[in-house]
Amino acid sequence: MITVQTSLGKGLIFFGLLVAAIGVLFLLSEKVGWIGRLPGDITIRRENFTVHFPLTTCIIISALLSLLIWLFRK
Repeated sequence: MITVQTSLGKGLIFFGLLVAAIGVLFLLSEKVGWIGRLPGDITIRRENFTVHFPLTTCIIISALLSLLIWLFRK
């Protein structure tokens, strides 16, 4: 029997692993040059600040995560 605590526990473990994976991705992003520099990623540089919108990278990561979640639910 699956209880609320079991379900919540599994969800928290999955969320923790997801956050850890994103952290590793950020650590490796300088070594993997294409992450955050794909066509469609927007960078605005001005004299006093820089703003970066990694739109294409976010769309690709979202699609991959959606595919993984879909595969694991089957």
